[in-house]
Amino acid sequence: MVEYIEGATMEEMDFSLYNALKDLCKNNSDFFRTDDSEYGQRLHEAFIGIIDHLETVMPLVSDISQVAANYDFDAATPGNGYKSFVAVVNTCVAHTLKLAQWISYNRDSYIFRKGHYMREVESCSHVLASLGTCLQHLKTLISWSEDGSLFPKDSHSPKELLTRAENINQYCFYGRCLGFQFCSSMRKVLKFISIAMASYSEIYYGEGGFLSKASSSLWTGGKYYIDPELRARRIVNISQHAPVDFCKSFWLLAETEVMTRLPSIVSPTVAVNHVIEIPPEPLELDKVDGSGRVQIPIPSSHIGSAPVCCRLISAVRRQGMIAEGVKKDSQSNMPGPSKGLIIHCHGGGFVAQSSRSHESYLRDWAVRLDIPILSIDYSLSPEAPFPRALEEVLYAYCWGLSNASVLGSTGERVVLVGDSAGANLNLGVAMKCQELGIRSPDGLFLAYIPVLVAFVPSPSRFLCLMDPLLPFGFMMQCLKAYAGQNDEPSDHSEDTVKKSSISNSMEGTSSPTDEHVLFEIPQDVVGEVNFPKKLSSAASRMVGSLTGNFMGRGSQSSTKAMTRGNSEESKSGKKSIVLSALDNYIQRSPSEEFQFEVPKDPYLSPYWASDDVLRKLPPVSILSLQFDPCLDDCVMFAKKLKGIGNDVQLDILEGLPHGFLNFSLVSKEAHEGSLICIKRISRLLGAEVESP
Repeated sequence: MVEYIEGATMEEMDFSLYNALKDLCKNNSDFFRTDDSEYGQRLHEAFIGIIDHLETVMPLVSDISQVAANYDFDAATPGNGYKSFVAVVNTCVAHTLKLAQWISYNRDSYIFRKGHYMREVESCSHVLASLGTCLQHLKTLISWSEDGSLFPKDSHSPKELLTRAENINQYCFYGRCLGFQFCSSMRKVLKFISIAMASYSEIYYGEGGFLSKASSSLWTGGKYYIDPELRARRIVNISQHAPVDFCKSFWLLAETEVMTRLPSIVSPTVAVNHVIEIPPEPLELDKVDGSGRVQIPIPSSHIGSAPVCCRLISAVRRQGMIAEGVKKDSQSNMPGPSKGLIIHCHGGGFVAQSSRSHESYLRDWAVRLDIPILSIDYSLSPEAPFPRALEEVLYAYCWGLSNASVLGSTGERVVLVGDSAGANLNLGVAMKCQELGIRSPDGLFLAYIPVLVAFVPSPSRFLCLMDPLLPFGFMMQCLKAYAGQNDEPSDHSEDTVKKSSISNSMEGTSSPTDEHVLFEIPQDVVGEVNFPKKLSSAASRMVGSLTGNFMGRGSQSSTKAMTRGNSEESKSGKKSIVLSALDNYIQRSPSEEFQFEVPKDPYLSPYWASDDVLRKLPPVSILSLQFDPCLDDCVMFAKKLKGIGNDVQLDILEGLPHGFLNFSLVSKEAHEGSLICIKRISRLLGAEVESP
């Protein structure tokens, strides 16, 4: 019996696995050929289909594997979008082989559930077919690139690739095979999140009050659990067509009271968990060349002057640290200030989340590193697009340098740490420090960072087609919103911007360990999150016009059921479809919506920064993931830094999804990845911790 090798590379598995699968499929197909039942015939045809798809996939995998190594960061750090897709195909083949083996051993049993396994085999066949199409598009990208670049030449537009990519069926990736490419500990988590997303979309777009809609969520979640195909159709439609407000609203569920109390229950206990408000007051810093002092710009773009909110987390209370109810004479018994200081910037696609939703791993970092962490809650897009968040993170960084003592640090070593959108902002801050002539951070730790905020195709960005946490539509909507290209009407006022950017009602969801001290947040700034109002349910066309959606062409059965509505008998006796608000959004053309251009501003897309600017960056540690849509961003940026002589380190972890740090409490592999982050941050701080 051939073992399932999770995350194995082509070199490890060779084509023996493919040939073993072909032999098994031939055996199973011959067995069910004589079965006259519908399920038996469909099993026969599905196994034949897998053989056909393998014949298509194998030469493509071979061609891509031969050149994939040319795009690596270096020989010691293999990994890029091309290799990731080869690994995805290998994992799919191994998964299908395991299924085919089980069927061959149990097909004669009286309790063999023919209908269930027929659907499982068909799902694997559809995945292989879609992967074959993806591989063909990757070969197109190879022909468009040069000099080992993972980004295509400027002579080829994204629109050209969009036209070629319209025949990829995404539905198969979000049904029975959802998350097959990730490690086993993450698959159940991703399935739960996908069910929650599909269920929440009905609440978000449904009729009636929120409580009445929420009361039916148990049944809604149940139907998406027992019907993977229904879930797949819902998720693909949401990811392709829902506006950024839906992404924002769904991700803000991580800010609910239950979710935000979880870290205080299962994460290490910290002595300090302060919410700090930095007032928008004049702030000056010394120039590093000793030529005087420079005025730090107060954040003012888009929403005017407003406080910047942060969260201070520390394992121990140190001398001089911000405290409430602590007498000065008792501070002599406290540990002295730390030499290091971590300034953290959270991810969330520039549109959602906060320091609160990232506490799950920040608490652990604070304890293991024994360093104070200042996490910044910047204002969120689309209400506060670029450059507002960058202005706030820069201002908070400079304030942290000037007030290191009240943060429990001497400020001797200051490291900027961020994941995803937060990493992009921290990189922009490091470049702004050069422009202003002030002290730069002593190191940068950047986890799964997007360095190109634009619609630029790359092999790894194709992974969005099968990513449960970062689908293609969500990623494009977030980039578009941050770049200021969002044209959706918003129901958020300026106050709501701050409500979202702080931590979803500090008053209403604070845990027992939260302390609101010094620089207190005014009550008129914080409150409960206001979800966007229900969108109009008027639809301009019938469901039948939805065939041929961008990157969503699937089987005939999938196309027919792409959207759901209620049937009503009209006076003529014919049935009409009552469409939901989501159906209304589906009438728009994503292929047009996702085609947007933004200026090559290095503070928006750090990849465009000049070599002179990048050469002055401090030591950089980049962590990415094998199946992360931002993998190629990380590889290309690391190669660029290495090419100009910078101190740069790149790690590529296997089996984990984008945003894995938020799941370090529920996944063994995610926790191990978090420990690697701790080790890299420790190196930047000038210290060492034990290897995970």
